[in-house]
Amino acid sequence: MNTKYQECIEACQVCLVDCQNCLVNMAATKESKNDCPLCCVACIDACLVCIKSMVAGNNWVADYCKICAEICEWCAEQCGQHDHEHCKKCAASCRRCADECRKIMAL
Repeated sequence: MNTKYQECIEACQVCLVDCQNCLVNMAATKESKNDCPLCCVACIDACLVCIKSMVAGNNWVADYCKICAEICEWCAEQCGQHDHEHCKKCAASCRRCADECRKIMAL
């Protein structure tokens, strides 16, 4: 595995876990007035594909990172509108993941 991706892989992993936690908690409350928890589903998928791409070191890492960053930013916006602690944590993880993905895009 290419170590230049390590920080981004870790950010994607944390984001994936925090989105899964947010998804489970929001599904149980049934009180979302926006795209949370739907954005969490998309974010989980994007992070997973991005991680796989970076571990493989394939030719599409920057493309996957671009998509992942866009989805993470959307999810951060949606989850950030809620006062739940799990939503705040999810939004923060999504922002960090988007930042790390943008760094990889710039390589």
